[in-house]
Amino acid sequence: MSGLIRAGLSTIRHWRSIMVDPIVVGMIDSGFRVEQSGKVLDARSFRLGDGEVDIGPAQPDRLGHGSCLLDVVAAHAPAVKFAIAQVFHDRMVTSAVLVAAALDWLAERKVRVINLSLGLRQDRGVLRAACERAVADGIVLCASTPARGEPVYPASYPGVMRMTGDARCAFDQFSRLETRYADYGGHVRSGLSSVAGASAGCAHMTGHVAAYLSEGGEPRHIKGWLDARAAFIGPEHRIG
Repeated sequence: MSGLIRAGLSTIRHWRSIMVDPIVVGMIDSGFRVEQSGKVLDARSFRLGDGEVDIGPAQPDRLGHGSCLLDVVAAHAPAVKFAIAQVFHDRMVTSAVLVAAALDWLAERKVRVINLSLGLRQDRGVLRAACERAVADGIVLCASTPARGEPVYPASYPGVMRMTGDARCAFDQFSRLETRYADYGGHVRSGLSSVAGASAGCAHMTGHVAAYLSEGGEPRHIKGWLDARAAFIGPEHRIG
């Protein structure tokens, strides 16, 4: 294919991406900063009430975790918008019931990809079922997982992309790990924030996926697209 044809196709993809509705990324985390409001289409807070989930207006991010990771995703995919499900409030502690409710709410918002920079130790049926519904709806679930150690959820559920951090990767790089622990690894830092490791790596990978979708990519081809562009294959060996 000539350079002229490639340039023409690139231009077509660019105009297609800005003429259609923006890709909406779901974030299940601690919220967002007020100054990020222009990127947020909808946001809700999820808390446990008297035997049920209370859904209310989102509050400003007290922990800085979710707002930091929103910046990470937006840095890779500046055209996307966000729907925010706030499940962390005063501490980085949540429950499977809240995450499941957040997943269902985000599915109703028609998000295309959801970032879950969190990991629960116990396999809960309510969370597994919510992930199955989201995957069946064609939503891409990117969930963080430790590079080593015991499995966490929802990353360990079928159909969920297991994302972690990889210290070898620069900001715009990622690795194809395909280990028993993780599928892909992204940059381990998140700017000036202290958020790092698997949480940051997952958000970077969500950003790469969102950028691909924003350019007209199809969810069924995401793995092939990531595999073809990975800077590293396996936990130790670099391409080329």
